[in-house]
Amino acid sequence: MVVNFARTSAPTEILKQVFENIDAQSCPRLFNFHMHTVFSDGRLQPHALMEQAIAIGLQGLAITDHHSIGGYQAAQAWLEDWQWKNPGVSTPRLWSGTEINANLLNIEVHILAYSFEPEHPSMKPYLQRKIATGNEYQVKNIIAAIHQAGGLAVLAHPARYKRSHLDLIPAAAENGIDGVETFYAYNNPNPWKPSVLESEQVQKLAAKYNLFNTCGTDTHGLNLLQRL
Repeated sequence: MVVNFARTSAPTEILKQVFENIDAQSCPRLFNFHMHTVFSDGRLQPHALMEQAIAIGLQGLAITDHHSIGGYQAAQAWLEDWQWKNPGVSTPRLWSGTEINANLLNIEVHILAYSFEPEHPSMKPYLQRKIATGNEYQVKNIIAAIHQAGGLAVLAHPARYKRSHLDLIPAAAENGIDGVETFYAYNNPNPWKPSVLESEQVQKLAAKYNLFNTCGTDTHGLNLLQRL
């Protein structure tokens, strides 16, 4: 996959280019758009996560702590310092990210937000390290808030909820979702690989509703190549 990472391009436009080209082989060694640090329920320190990302050779990634951008901010600061000390070395592109609990079809789902402006006021209710309530918990309002902040909204692991992804993805599309986490390892296999049946079903629905496909390991442990 060849993506133009020209720094002059808007981060969200570059991310759209990446999402348009994501396939079953993209994660976990080229891109990874779902991982957690000690700023939510993960075990990795942000600097250790970035060291791994560089060692793996990731082209791009997003840290998606629950209702927090603390891990992203720490990783971004570390990466800028690393780049200054290592001029000319290619480094991964790091986008802003968070994972937000939301109500969709009267069940709780998770929405991944990417490439939003971290300080935008619309995102404030979702970055308090706790689940929002009332209208702010409704998926339509969460997606609208992400869009207002210039970001993209993705339905995380669509086949992991109390209702079928066959119901949830059309409903999410109706509420303005941009993409779905198509390539996801539901049974935590080692080595990590996307679940074939679910990925195929989600990919078909993404095509039907004109949604981006994304991928991520949903790392909570100490290894970016595994979920746990």
